[in-house]
Amino acid sequence: MQDTRSLFKKHFNQTPTHVVQAPGRLEVLGNHTDYNNGLVMAVAVDKYIHIAASPRTDGKVELVSSAFAAPEKFSVSDIKPNPAASWANYIKGVLLQLKKRGVQISGFNAAIHSTLPMGAGMSSSAALEVATAMTVRRLHPFILTDTGLGVPPVPNAKGELPPVNKVERMNFAKVCRAAENEFVGVPCGILDQTSSLFGKQSHVMEIDCASLTVEHAPLFGIAMVVCNSMVKHELVGGEYKELRDNCEAAARKLGVKFLRTTEMKQVLAAKSSLTEREFTCAHHVVSEIARVVAGERALRSNDMAQFGQYMFQSHESSRDHLRNSTEELDILVELARNHPACLGARLTGGGFGGATINMVTHHEAESFMAHMEAGYEKQTGVKMKPLVCMVVDGAN
Repeated sequence: MQDTRSLFKKHFNQTPTHVVQAPGRLEVLGNHTDYNNGLVMAVAVDKYIHIAASPRTDGKVELVSSAFAAPEKFSVSDIKPNPAASWANYIKGVLLQLKKRGVQISGFNAAIHSTLPMGAGMSSSAALEVATAMTVRRLHPFILTDTGLGVPPVPNAKGELPPVNKVERMNFAKVCRAAENEFVGVPCGILDQTSSLFGKQSHVMEIDCASLTVEHAPLFGIAMVVCNSMVKHELVGGEYKELRDNCEAAARKLGVKFLRTTEMKQVLAAKSSLTEREFTCAHHVVSEIARVVAGERALRSNDMAQFGQYMFQSHESSRDHLRNSTEELDILVELARNHPACLGARLTGGGFGGATINMVTHHEAESFMAHMEAGYEKQTGVKMKPLVCMVVDGAN
């Protein structure tokens, strides 16, 4: 967090009153199942968005980021997109959603620093949204209930607010998802925001996107290695929306609200009434939800070899049915498959670029990373540095 504090002091010439951090996430299993009300398995990782902030009383917000040269300044009474600072839209969207729910914001200064690789599919955008919500809670204390605002939290003798409970964390996730849907324009599900808020050290999150519940299962002796294809992915483009549109169209034709509530035999029986793209999207989602169910059983039985096979199967379905993989991601998965230390590998996140997640036996992680780095450069000419990620707690 020191880099964030230094950035704040350099720009604002004062010490921040609060510093928060929100982790990125890796989707372990369950690709594009969240907005279909499905099941997902994910982990929060030790790559963060940090925000250092201090309050203002003039209704202005001034933002500075270590990743972008120009600061952004606006009034909380006039929040609108600025094409010259699109990175600030994730913050602005959260502020609007909080204001809509009755949170009073008098303004603040904030410095943002990230250790998350942007465009790698590790959800730096959701981490920024979550860190923003946490920052506002520190600066202008509030409690978010299912129906609106509760009685504001009371700081202790040290000036510390009580921890955010599970109910409030899920409400934060809803706020952040709405910000991305409505202000940024990405029709994402709730996976990324939930993962950043509900992470637990050395545990996988099992997220039910219909009931909005999260359970945790232990994960020991495994290294999570991220291999960035160096093909930048941006979900603001049309590919993500196209997938969601086809999933929703398939659900309507199958007579259900979400693909979560249908079965593969129904999808196969309805093939002639679906477009080719609706069928392939539905095929992937329904089979992927079944893989998450099977993966949960394997994980709780400590059958990591079987769990890894579900990861490989997930990638093949994303590649062949959902078609959100790329040549580079496929190369990374095949390289991983050919190393004895790798239990499973697949693309993670929205796809169309970004990274793969690789589950590797811990003591052989260095050998695996050397294999991936050399093999990828040989096949693509691109230098790629694999990244080991620790599984960590959620935002605080």
